[in-house]
Amino acid sequence: MSPTTKISAHQKTQLAGRDDLPRACRIVMKFGTQVVLDAEGRPALSRLYGLMETVAELRRRGGQPVLVSSGAIGLGARQLGIKKPAGLPQKQACAAAGQGQLMSIYQEGFARMGFCAAQVLLTEDDFSDPIRHANLRHTLDTLLELGAIPVLNENDTVSTLELERSFNGHTPVFSDNDHLSALVATHLEADLLVLLSDVTALHTRNPELDPDATPLTEVPFGAKLQVDLKGTSGRGRGGMVSKVEAARVAARAGVPVVLASGLVFRILDQILAGDPVGTFFLAAPQGARP
Repeated sequence: MSPTTKISAHQKTQLAGRDDLPRACRIVMKFGTQVVLDAEGRPALSRLYGLMETVAELRRRGGQPVLVSSGAIGLGARQLGIKKPAGLPQKQACAAAGQGQLMSIYQEGFARMGFCAAQVLLTEDDFSDPIRHANLRHTLDTLLELGAIPVLNENDTVSTLELERSFNGHTPVFSDNDHLSALVATHLEADLLVLLSDVTALHTRNPELDPDATPLTEVPFGAKLQVDLKGTSGRGRGGMVSKVEAARVAARAGVPVVLASGLVFRILDQILAGDPVGTFFLAAPQGARP
């Protein structure tokens, strides 16, 4: 399919289990900071290009991938010589320095594969304000119809609520890209949400602290998790608690979720083939959705 060929309007595909994942069409994929950057804070180009190849192939087959990418603050911090941004002004400065580099990686990479990457920066008003929300949905639908690959991120340069998590008692609509991706998947009526970070699956306990921790391959909707979610991962703002909460938001709205490690070779191919990798969160049955 040519990158400029229009695709038909999205009809949500109901996915009851992993065997149905190859039928997913509109897929929101979140790449965490640990996926985008290497251990030194540099762009993990080999890993990213591998993921982008799978995304491009999905697009060629008529799929509708939407990316939510972290990494701008980490990239900007390295450019500005800041080991760890301290305080809101430094975080915003790092975001300003890093967002352009982050987007150039996607634009140049997808261009080589024959596709246009379109940047969309969001704040919570894009979800809480009805007019802005409608405009966002129309923009994303149109980009997908035109064959582009939307790449979304928080607008950290101008937004303060998301970076600070709360402000004067206000709870943000989303506090990190895990929650952002869940909201995007919900409002776009996506078939599937994929959360890629540096963890292979949801475990009963933190596997870095307890070698006997057991991975959970599947979480039925509404199941009470008997897990210890203490501990967060590296440079990103969202830890495992954030990922589980985001998965539940999406599942409650009828979007199944796969949580897996973006550090694993060809992980997206395995997920989209329905292989038993990561943790699969089943979506709410139609009668149980809000």
